[in-house]
Amino acid sequence: MRSRFSAYAIGDADYLLQTWHPSTKPASLELDPGIRWYRLDILGGKRGGLLDTEGTVEFRAFYRTDAGAGEQHELSRFTRVGGRWLYVDAA
Repeated sequence: MRSRFSAYAIGDADYLLQTWHPSTKPASLELDPGIRWYRLDILGGKRGGLLDTEGTVEFRAFYRTDAGAGEQHELSRFTRVGGRWLYVDAA
């Protein structure tokens, strides 16, 4: 989760696509350069441990634009494929 937030913060669309589950991954991803992501608060998670194949992460991500500040609150679902955690969707 933190690595995906960091990818949004630095505008690394390639990393985001690499860490997206194939069943929900978009064909391409264009990030808005006018959004500056600056803080991530992890609120909780379920499963996602060493022996799990699925897990969720609840978070708040904070951003700024020319229009002002905002936040995104999400419960993200992840699944492990080939030893790597991949983002599936927001539940």
